[in-house]
Amino acid sequence: MRFDLTDLRLFLHVAESSNITRGAERAGLALASASARIRAMEEELGVPLLERGRRGVRTTPAGQALAFHARTVLEQMERMRGELGAYARGLKGHVRLWANSAAVAEFLPDPLAGFLAANPHIDIDLDEKPSPRIVEGVAEGLADIGIVADGIDVGDLETRPFRIDRLVVVAPPDHPAAAFRHVAFREIVDAEFIGLGRHSALQEHIRLHAARMGRTLKLRVRMGGFDAVCRLVAQGVGLGVVPEMAARRCAANLPIRVVGLTDAWALRHLTICLRRFDQLSPQARLLVEALGADGS
Repeated sequence: MRFDLTDLRLFLHVAESSNITRGAERAGLALASASARIRAMEEELGVPLLERGRRGVRTTPAGQALAFHARTVLEQMERMRGELGAYARGLKGHVRLWANSAAVAEFLPDPLAGFLAANPHIDIDLDEKPSPRIVEGVAEGLADIGIVADGIDVGDLETRPFRIDRLVVVAPPDHPAAAFRHVAFREIVDAEFIGLGRHSALQEHIRLHAARMGRTLKLRVRMGGFDAVCRLVAQGVGLGVVPEMAARRCAANLPIRVVGLTDAWALRHLTICLRRFDQLSPQARLLVEALGADGS
């Protein structure tokens, strides 16, 4: 077999995203080039690796076997890069980090900026995922490190504390909810909301808690980030539920009110999870230590 590292990395990206177009983007390849590479791999092996469908692709049994071995090979390459990094400056290492919405938007930008500036030989592949999917991805080796909310069963994964995330309500000044310092979610669940994107881990978290009350959230619109939610709240469009850090930042410049949520699920401890610290690549170990030290 004549598969190179680009082939293996591309196939893993496609398998993880269940989509050739997204896999090609993550691998830094044009769609035509990525499709040609996958066809060449299938021709080389003489078996299909992917089942193509209208909504994407999924791996065949042969594709699952290839993904397993590709992941093993690439993990070994990352360990080699890390161990040789002290001797060969040109070698680049990669760390795959999956995190929930709050971590990606509010808690990771500053520590990642400092880490990347201090470690120019390390790149980070950051993906936003719901906490249950992050645990699965780390356990399956799809991600090196995960950042999840508490209350999630992490099984046998190792964990380290990261940050405390408080969810709050942001309301227009003339909204009835703005008159309170704290409110229970059940008291506002029937109001109109500005939501986050369909793939937002935080929006799914909020939706599930509404569903447990037998309610469906009334979303007037979905926005791509916390700042955008707060801007629409300031225009009187509806309520929003965002991390307190984002709400306080936006409240400094926008006419919005920040109202605390009394529900236990609104206070979340964000946790770093990984399979085994001593089995991580040197680059991933550096990142775990940096994130944990920064939050202590």
